[in-house]
Amino acid sequence: MDRTLPHSAPTLPSDRIQAIDTIRGFAVLGILLMNILAFGLPFRAYFDPSVDGALSGADFGIFFVVDLLAEGVMRAVFSMLFGVGIALAASREARSEGVGIYYRRQFLLLGLGLVDTFVLLWTGDILVSYALAGMVLYLCRNWRPRNLGIAAGCIFAYLAIVYAAIFLVLSWGPVQAKAVQTRIAAGQAVSAEDQAMFDAWVDLEAVVHPSESIRAREALKFEGSYRQSFVANAEEAGEMYTLALPLFFIWDAAACMLLGMALYKTGFFQGRRSLRCYVLVAILGFVCGLTVNGFELAMKIGSGYAPQWVSGASVFTNDLGRVSMALGFVSVAMIAWQYDWFARARQVLAAVGRMALTNYILQSVFGLVIFHDFGLGLWNELARHQLYSIVLAEWIVLIWFSNWWLGRYRFGPLEWLWRSLTYGRVQPMAVPG
Repeated sequence: MDRTLPHSAPTLPSDRIQAIDTIRGFAVLGILLMNILAFGLPFRAYFDPSVDGALSGADFGIFFVVDLLAEGVMRAVFSMLFGVGIALAASREARSEGVGIYYRRQFLLLGLGLVDTFVLLWTGDILVSYALAGMVLYLCRNWRPRNLGIAAGCIFAYLAIVYAAIFLVLSWGPVQAKAVQTRIAAGQAVSAEDQAMFDAWVDLEAVVHPSESIRAREALKFEGSYRQSFVANAEEAGEMYTLALPLFFIWDAAACMLLGMALYKTGFFQGRRSLRCYVLVAILGFVCGLTVNGFELAMKIGSGYAPQWVSGASVFTNDLGRVSMALGFVSVAMIAWQYDWFARARQVLAAVGRMALTNYILQSVFGLVIFHDFGLGLWNELARHQLYSIVLAEWIVLIWFSNWWLGRYRFGPLEWLWRSLTYGRVQPMAVPG
């Protein structure tokens, strides 16, 4: 039997939303721990510290800690919370909001994601994936938690298989490519399996070892005029949308969203589970997550940052580590909420979470202003550890702004616009009284 909660679990919807918003605020701030690397350094440095020379000292320490604790973790939390939003939409539909409102909201989110990608030049945008996955997963809104969990597990299994296949190609591709080229030069026949491995390696080599033209295009994204940056970014985004989006990103988002839906329906995200449940999940989550992430880190370092360990999509244990860590963090947050620990900190984070959409887009705006040449021009100018001074400064600004704004208005700026366009009428902004 579950132990009795230390105080009665809240039953009002507003209380439940506040608990969820606290976690959402934590996640939207935490996402910047990884995204700052893609804003401020060549993209490969996101996974591979040898790209920016972060192999010793403070830079290596930052790489080690962030990779161990945060890589993919905050995105997993954010994705699970988006799944919670789909489950909440089902309850709103029961109050006659209707399917049309939901899909209008998703199409507006898709449009905002495209603006984030193409206008704000952020190819790491996750809103497009969320909008597309959410359109499909709405069909699952009434599934039982068990079925949602099974569906999430199947998608995670698919991703593990894909990652394992890429790992194999990256491990054996160079050797296989050399052998195929030798046979072709000698006029010998090449088997279909060898040819397939060779073709796969050719496709991946551009990612593992970007050509001079690809590196120049990436530099132009940050160091050219806005028009030049727009064109270079659009080319990169187009490649991402035709390959990575359908193969990885949508499935990555969908798996965590399904898991979030399942957990919400069990009361996990509302703080309605027992203390024993949250403690157990926290322990198991952190033990599993730290073990898996530690193993992956050891292999990255021990292999000399070999491509198969640092490509970002080639380690089949990736989702196990990051999702376990995510569940650990969520469980700790729910324990703090049940016992009313750190009340002020939770209130501050809840404000950031209520403005998650605005704060997420503001991170792209800051990236544009700070790192592009038509702003401060700091792209590839700062050491890895120096980038985290910018992270801290952005956190302070986002926390202050969120709490200041919501002390005066009901919604964040983009949340207000999103709601107004969704419902087809201007929403009231002023805080009553």
